Amino acid sequence: MLLRDIEAIVRLPDWHLTTAEILYHLPDHPGLLQSFVWQKLDRAPKFPELHRFLAFWQKEIEGPLHSVRVASAALTQPAEFRYAQGIFTLH
Repeated sequence: MLLRDIEAIVRLPDWHLTTAEILYHLPDHPGLLQSFVWQKLDRAPKFPELHRFLAFWQKEIEGPLHSVRVASAALTQPAEFRYAQGIFTLH
């Protein structure tokens, strides 16, 4: 079984779907920007997978980075709440 198959079955705590929009300069036309969307399960707020990918990008890919915009379920989901197990009387 591959790691991506395991990720689909088992959800690790504190790991959420993270999306990053990466803007980078085209190597042949540095005045133009291209957009690339990256998605993976990652751990907020340090985002180790995203940092690993960006380090790979800077080392192996010719297009220099312009900006990175990050969205994660851990950063955008509403607060969790639970119903109380009881009745409370107020005066």
